[in-house]
Amino acid sequence: MRIAIISDIHGNFTALQAVLADIKSQNVDEIICLGDTVTLGPQPKEVLNTLKELNCVIIKGNHDAAVVDPELAEEFEITEYLISDLYWCRERLTQEDLKLIDGFKSTHETTLPNGLKFLVFHGSPLSTIDIIQATTEPELLDKYFEGQKATVFIGGHSHIQMYRRYGEKLIINAGSVGNAFKYVYTPGNVPSLLPWAEYTILSQNENALDVDLRRVYFNTDELLKLVSESKLPGTAWWLNQYSEES
Repeated sequence: MRIAIISDIHGNFTALQAVLADIKSQNVDEIICLGDTVTLGPQPKEVLNTLKELNCVIIKGNHDAAVVDPELAEEFEITEYLISDLYWCRERLTQEDLKLIDGFKSTHETTLPNGLKFLVFHGSPLSTIDIIQATTEPELLDKYFEGQKATVFIGGHSHIQMYRRYGEKLIINAGSVGNAFKYVYTPGNVPSLLPWAEYTILSQNENALDVDLRRVYFNTDELLKLVSESKLPGTAWWLNQYSEES
């Protein structure tokens, strides 16, 4: 069984197309999306329509919650300079779209044929805004995973792929399809992006469990052309990405 985990698309349909093409070549049985689907990039509607067609499990991210309730954006830790992009995205979605996004799941547990359970979420099993990194303190990990029966945990939100074993637990970050960060985000710093998309394939072969952290290059020039034509409030930030100086 092979399961592709995608996350943090952020309206970047160009990157999503590249990832889905790669997934198609990998004989994947199922796709799961970990949220932050439509905001920030120039093609929110195209991303959402494609996710509908996939008919996959979708987890609600903090940006998904904020686009449904933009007046609560601060509670979902949407940085102030991104608020205008949030409303730009919302204006391009229908009430039916927003209802669909509001119905995304908070977590999802799956049991593999060998009995191994894995749990997916956006930030942590407790909140969309928790950030789990390679350096997250053990005390916080114990809090996030208390009472969980799963032993494999897969999240998004940080925009940086990760493979971390903690005791008997395996903690994975699937990476970001549309906004792969060059460095860990810290408040007050504007992130720089890498010129590729990231996602993960989890596969079981009898008693073996394989985790494939994948990198897929996409046409950044095509994306920036779409951004330039979109009148997206964050256009200047996007146009500063994908260069050696960014």
